[in-house]
Amino acid sequence: MSALRWIFTIAIIIVSIVMTVVILMQEGRSQGLGAISGAAETYWGKNKGRSMEGFLTKFTTGLVIAFFIIAILLNMNLF
Repeated sequence: MSALRWIFTIAIIIVSIVMTVVILMQEGRSQGLGAISGAAETYWGKNKGRSMEGFLTKFTTGLVIAFFIIAILLNMNLF
């Protein structure tokens, strides 16, 4: 195995572990009956992009993209 392949293998393992932790840190999407009646429209619901939950969602998206790119590169057998 070349050095670059080892680096990508270690990177995909680290990304996988971090992605698992970040996904487990996120809250569930179900709001119960409050979502039906509109009680979910609070200050934090409107400014979700600026909250910790919004950051975790964007960070998860970035980790998933990195995971797929590394997986594709490892599967192509370029190195």
